[in-house]
Amino acid sequence: MAAAGTAAGPAGPEPMPSYAQLVQRGWGSALAAARGCADCGWGLARRGLAEHAHLAPPELLLLAVGALGWTALATLRLGVPLAKRCRLQPRDASKMPESAWKFLFYLGSWSYTSYLLFGTDYPFFRDPPSVFYDWTPGMVVPRDIAAAYLLQGSFYGHSLYATLYMDTWRKDSVVMLVHHVVTLVLIVSSYAFRYHNVGILVVFLHDISDVLLEFTKLNVYFKSRGGSYHRLHALAADLGCLGFCFSWFWFRLYWFPLKVLYATVHCSLRSVPDIPFYFFFNALLLLLTLMNLYWFLYIVAFAAKVLTGQVRELKDLREYDAAEAQDPKPSKAE
Repeated sequence: MAAAGTAAGPAGPEPMPSYAQLVQRGWGSALAAARGCADCGWGLARRGLAEHAHLAPPELLLLAVGALGWTALATLRLGVPLAKRCRLQPRDASKMPESAWKFLFYLGSWSYTSYLLFGTDYPFFRDPPSVFYDWTPGMVVPRDIAAAYLLQGSFYGHSLYATLYMDTWRKDSVVMLVHHVVTLVLIVSSYAFRYHNVGILVVFLHDISDVLLEFTKLNVYFKSRGGSYHRLHALAADLGCLGFCFSWFWFRLYWFPLKVLYATVHCSLRSVPDIPFYFFFNALLLLLTLMNLYWFLYIVAFAAKVLTGQVRELKDLREYDAAEAQDPKPSKAE
């Protein structure tokens, strides 16, 4: 195992590759790593955990306490009084508190990671390969990045419980559970192995879509309230939906593979030959990419329904609960 990364990177940021370059260079690097691994297996994994994983029990305890705190906050359903005062429709009133607090969380999280990437000296967005420059086992995690990790790790710890027992059950909830498990494993393990720099970039590229999704859902709920139709909320919902669709493609399907996957699959081996758990982390990131593509198919299908007139008004595609799933008749407001 390599003891440390390179002291510094190239003189300037490396140009972002094309999809073809990502596949060609990434595949070549992965094959070279596989051929060069003479002792791959459980023995190597155990040594890697012993030598490179750094996660103290107090840190795990803090994450668990944070998850309980998010669960307690969600249980309070602080948006219920607002839903009653605005006289939302019963179905919308039951879902509005979930969307309201998630919107606030994602907005705060994305704003903070945006500050880290664009308001500080961290070069990770404009130069993604730099996430592995100067990497060393057990290196100190900067406090500002550690705070972001605590925020994300505790939230996704709560989200596992919330998806099962608190949130509305939807037709993609099983995939959502898998997503939360993969995300939580990535958060905890990337922190333990000190791959926190790339983790901040992953959070930034994903949370913006969730901000726009919850914003759209809130305006969908509020456009029909108090027995009347509110055009301003309807317009905001339409704009939010357009922004959500664009952000999903641009951030998760364009920037994420070309910035994150290119850095982790190809550039990581240049900075840290024999980087610990190379295949494990890249397999999880690839699975995350496939789930992003899976949900993008929902977006495309919804857009097709709007264009063909099958859907006359904006409804979030995820607003489809278990009771509806058992109804053999398709809903026009899916």
